[in-house]
Amino acid sequence: MEELVPLIANLGFPIAVSVYLLVRIEGKMESLTLSIRELSEAIGKMI
Repeated sequence: MEELVPLIANLGFPIAVSVYLLVRIEGKMESLTLSIRELSEAIGKMI
C-alpha cells in the first residue's frame, strides 16, 4: 500500500494534465477543421 500512493501521485498528475489539455485542444481542432473546410470551399468557388 505504501508503494501505491507515490505511484498514483507520480502518475495521476501527468494523466490529469494530459486529459485537461486534450479536452482544451479538441475544441480548437474542431474550429480549425471547420476553417480549413470553409477555405477549401472558397478556393473551389474561385476556380
